Amino acid sequence: MKHVVIGTAGHIDHGKTALVEALTGVNTDRLKEEKERGISIDLGFAHLDPAPDLRLSIIDVPGHERFIRNMLAGAAGIDIVLFVVAADESIRPQTREHFDICRLLGISRGVVALTKADLVERDLLDLARCEVEEFAKGSFLETAPVIAVSARTGAGIEELRSALAAAAVSVREKDSSRWFRLPIDRAFTMKGFGTVVTGTLIAGVVGVEDEVELHPGGRRLRVRGLQVHNEPARTATAGQRTALNLTGIEAAELRRGMVLSAPGRFHATAQVDCSLVLLPGAPPLKHRAPVHFHSGAAELVGEVRILSGRTMIEPGSTDYVRVLLREPLLTLPGDRFIVRRFSPVTTIGGGVVLDIAPPTRAPVGRLETLRCGAIAERIALLARESDGGRGLAALVARTGLREAEIEEAARVAGLVILSGWFADPIWFSAKVAAVRAELTAFHRQNPLLEGMPREDLRGRVVPDAPSAVFDALLTGAPEFVAAGDTVRLSSHRAALRDADKEATERMEAALEAAGFAVPPVEEVLATAGIEPARARTLLHLLLREKKLIRVGDDLVFHAAAIARLRELLTQRKGLRFAVADFKTWTGISRKYAIPLLEFLDRERVTRRDGDVRVVL
Repeated sequence: MKHVVIGTAGHIDHGKTALVEALTGVNTDRLKEEKERGISIDLGFAHLDPAPDLRLSIIDVPGHERFIRNMLAGAAGIDIVLFVVAADESIRPQTREHFDICRLLGISRGVVALTKADLVERDLLDLARCEVEEFAKGSFLETAPVIAVSARTGAGIEELRSALAAAAVSVREKDSSRWFRLPIDRAFTMKGFGTVVTGTLIAGVVGVEDEVELHPGGRRLRVRGLQVHNEPARTATAGQRTALNLTGIEAAELRRGMVLSAPGRFHATAQVDCSLVLLPGAPPLKHRAPVHFHSGAAELVGEVRILSGRTMIEPGSTDYVRVLLREPLLTLPGDRFIVRRFSPVTTIGGGVVLDIAPPTRAPVGRLETLRCGAIAERIALLARESDGGRGLAALVARTGLREAEIEEAARVAGLVILSGWFADPIWFSAKVAAVRAELTAFHRQNPLLEGMPREDLRGRVVPDAPSAVFDALLTGAPEFVAAGDTVRLSSHRAALRDADKEATERMEAALEAAGFAVPPVEEVLATAGIEPARARTLLHLLLREKKLIRVGDDLVFHAAAIARLRELLTQRKGLRFAVADFKTWTGISRKYAIPLLEFLDRERVTRRDGDVRVVL
């Protein structure tokens, strides 16, 4: 079934709620005060099924100027506007403000209902029709049907139902393949169920037992139950009015404007770069002006920073701005928003979000790319801006795009793709050259070492990039050879001079002759007969080749001695022994016995058990 969201718009007391009741049989005024005063204060909801495969979700919004914020909470996600004008009053102030809001939100389809047609003569009805047509000229409502109706008598109601169904045919359905997002417009406690939230599902799918994430805050919650249009369901898809019964949170902890999303995908933000349109009738908007920022069901206070260098935005013009919000909000590029003056509170403009994690400086050319560029251009820009590129998860969070879209865009843009990481090819080539330079310098300074420690090289070249990116750099040129924990140039060979070979042999012979009673490391280095720094390098070479084994900071043993020790203990497998027994077997003092036993414990040859050890 196709789901289309219809929202009412129009001046107070022009008959929006009565019209919705005539269309659906549902009175959307649910609050006691609404029924007593006869006006809508908050959002109301109903639905209509004009065809077996079509459901129209109707959001009835208040028309009073004091409740425009409530109207805006329901306007997000509307596909078609049911624009209501009373035939006996025609165009009024909130008619104009609602009309401006619909245009700023990018609503492109509508049907006009001339309500209270039974209260006026034919000539006044025709005059009202002409005024509406003149008012809508040049807008998305210019070709919209204008239907005279009476909620009291039922005249024109069937024609209006048909017109709404016809308009819904051309509406593109909301994308259920996108990441799940549900702006919360109500939160309450239902006896026997607990916490319930409602909203219009603007993207994706959600089901019973799914885990969802609440923004701001990042709290993980579970969906215990679900209703779509007041009927129990297992899943809800984009475009449906949805109620979720949540576990793990109280209703008092929730508020209108919070957003539920797919877990682990997105982050709330307190600053957004946007393209802003200022209405022709609005006053100029100054740099750093405070505003009310409406996005989805949320209303936040923010400050507008003009990014083009101008000191103000003139009425009727468009500019790039950064809005600094007092509280974080979950929004994504492409989302629409409305701004209202801080005081007096009137609608002055709106636009589209371009970036939710902008850099300190945002050149206009960059914002042009984010606004007008193809997906491949936008992904390439974001990858280039980060030293080392960006991971797939980060790009999903930054753009709201699906993983497959990002991967395809990266291929089109010619990015280097590295195990879910996307890097600019120029950056990649520069880093390959940096690896080459680091290895060349290391080999020149350390000709006796087989290669440079892997993590040392990574820290010098790409300290902030994941290991997979560094691994890809090492495979980026055949001249790099990674072996274990070291990396070298393929042309490098650790070569010992004759003097070095002799020094190495002397150190190895001294330790082999010492058996289990080895001299301190400094004495071993002295036997080499060369400068201490070079002797230490040769010692490290012997350790790396496993000819020598380090047991403690100042104790190095010949590998043959450690092998004899392992063989001695293997013959005593399962035996429990004390330090004194070990000293007797090996003929060594406690000075050597304790470090050797601790080494054997680490090597899992023995296991300490209180004051004794067990041979494993």
